[in-house]
Amino acid sequence: MVRRGIKDTLTDADDIVVVGEAGSYSEVRDVLRNTPCDVLLLDLNLPGRGGLDVLASLRESQTNIRVLIVSMFAEDQYALRCLRAGADGYLNKAGDPSELIPAVRVIASGRKYVTREISEMLVANLASPSTESLHATLSERELQTLLKIASGRRLTDIAEELMLSPKTVSVYRARLLEKLKLSNNAELAVYAIRNNLV
Repeated sequence: MVRRGIKDTLTDADDIVVVGEAGSYSEVRDVLRNTPCDVLLLDLNLPGRGGLDVLASLRESQTNIRVLIVSMFAEDQYALRCLRAGADGYLNKAGDPSELIPAVRVIASGRKYVTREISEMLVANLASPSTESLHATLSERELQTLLKIASGRRLTDIAEELMLSPKTVSVYRARLLEKLKLSNNAELAVYAIRNNLV
């Protein structure tokens, strides 16, 4: 439904053509392989590999596709992370839908698109970069694992959702506990809630 709403919004613009859509990492890969496009609207929460993994793959392949992250996650937790990873812009799904078309136009023209809130965070981050939270150091997989643990998923469920082995997920969990200086899943969940990650 969200995808349809985004598509309907974009098709209202005469200068924007929606050439494809996808609901998972494998579908994104297939669409990009078979359909040329200038701008990719990418969600962080994809089944299979996460949006930041897709972004990293695109940047490694040195493709010219511009990427606008459109996510349910709040700007204060994910926007800077996505921009550092190579995204060309970031919009929150709960934000003003009228921002979508200007964002796509700006990004298609080769520039970056940030909201007023993100620009304020960028300035604050430049002024005091040492105030980064512990979770800013997590890899994409570690962050995905944290969010799923905090949502009450078992490690076997997480492994299935991320298409990883349970042993690999256990390694990510161990890294999480070490990096965040925590002891167990309950503390991970509390950390995620206190830091507005879930």
